Amino acid sequence: MTTRRIRSAAAAAFAAGVTACSAPGGGTGDGAAEPAESVVIGVASEPDTLSPLLGYGKDGNSKIFDGLLARDTDLKLKPALATALPKIADGGRTYTYTLRDGVKFSDGEPLTAEDVVYTYRTVLDAETNNTARSELDAVDSVRADGDDTVVFTLKYPYAPFAARTVLPIVPEHVAGEQDPNTGAFNTEPVGTGPYVLTDWSKGEKLTFEANPHYWGGKPAVTSFTMAVIADDNVRATRLRSGDLDGAVLPPNLAATFEKDDGRRTYQARSYDFRAVTLPTAGEVTGDRAIRRALDAAVDRRAMVDKILDGAGRPAYGPLPVDDPWYERGIERPHDLAKAERILDEAGWKPGSGGVRAKDGRRASFTLYYPSGDKVRQDHALAYASDAKKAGIEVKVEGATWEVIEPRMKSDAVMAGFGSVGDPDFGLYTLLHSSLAGDGFNNMAHYDNPAVDEALDAGRRSQDAKVRGAAYEKVQKALVENPGYTFLTHIDHLYVLADRWDGLTTQLEPHEHGFASGPWWNIEDWQPKK
Repeated sequence: MTTRRIRSAAAAAFAAGVTACSAPGGGTGDGAAEPAESVVIGVASEPDTLSPLLGYGKDGNSKIFDGLLARDTDLKLKPALATALPKIADGGRTYTYTLRDGVKFSDGEPLTAEDVVYTYRTVLDAETNNTARSELDAVDSVRADGDDTVVFTLKYPYAPFAARTVLPIVPEHVAGEQDPNTGAFNTEPVGTGPYVLTDWSKGEKLTFEANPHYWGGKPAVTSFTMAVIADDNVRATRLRSGDLDGAVLPPNLAATFEKDDGRRTYQARSYDFRAVTLPTAGEVTGDRAIRRALDAAVDRRAMVDKILDGAGRPAYGPLPVDDPWYERGIERPHDLAKAERILDEAGWKPGSGGVRAKDGRRASFTLYYPSGDKVRQDHALAYASDAKKAGIEVKVEGATWEVIEPRMKSDAVMAGFGSVGDPDFGLYTLLHSSLAGDGFNNMAHYDNPAVDEALDAGRRSQDAKVRGAAYEKVQKALVENPGYTFLTHIDHLYVLADRWDGLTTQLEPHEHGFASGPWWNIEDWQPKK
């Protein structure tokens, strides 16, 4: 899940009506072409904050900030603020980085090793409201060795640590003067990235312009706007009218642009999955037989074919079926007879209205999905239809995240997760009991000591065989004792005006649209000649 808030469809439609008279980037809305150096992108949501200290950009691809390292198109690590990949010593417990010369923040002040130290120490401070802190659990200390060298000392060898140093670096001389949780830096960021934020109208748009102090040179796209449009249909309409240059769209709407010669569709594979959280505190969802029956009753292939128009894969766990860490053999076919058998054996007997009951309790619960997200709505409705055939009543309701969040401990949610780079990145925060209810971490409050032990083993070992065995154990445990019903892994679709060269997509995480998409490297785009 994401810490973003997605506004209701009604609010989105209102915002669209307010802004449709003129495109956020200055367009007329009548289909006239924008200058190649200006781009307007439609996205479904906005961040709560633009401060890396609170989690923004932690996986890279922020246009305002840079990390010590970055990822290329193939997700391979490459130097960013550092001159090279880290020097690793002491059996994987010490990582040393040398900073690039001449880097300045967007306010003209130089980057120093102390800025890196400040960033990591603040993120690790328990007083900072960063729910991604556990991702840096291995860090024991971070120190500056002169102005241009940073040394990390780890508590234990952590195999994927280098990939965690894509964390954006903030200026101590600005952020250090404020409360990291409430300071103005959260909405008025200063970074070393290719762009600076010039305007943020909450719920409407964010506007960026080229950073005159950027160490990587001036980008050809000198300004861009992210128009926040929660409703998928409104986003597609504004793209079609020429009010937007590009947008993230669900498969059914992206398909309507296939024959448009002036636009191009980009499809990105992802780790992004849709799953139903089944809270252990729920009267019905807390019953393992209910969870296992739902796992058998759901028709994943039909969801891929009918909801995603084939742009995705069935999900049998948090890792995609083509991931090298995926455990072969855990695939579960749609098996309604098995679901009914599981419920019969557990004492859930057919009752009135076709809904099963046990000890006077009906097999009924509410499933929330974020309003305006048509793909999640369709998943929720298909899930409820499959559950009904097994005798389980799932009442589907759309709501804002402000309504959903207080209910996550006891009510089911159509959620989205998925992190790239290493299995630890996604599995630990999804499943470890120590993170139950920590923001959007472990939303199902899943508590399985064997899984906790395996997750800890996978995190603390550098031996690929040990790690492989640990993640095999986790994936098999989720079959026997599911805390979620995993449904689909989604391919992300983007439609853009065909006016630039250099556009590519990456293998993407759940966090897409705003930071990921063909605009992940917008600073490298060039106008078509």
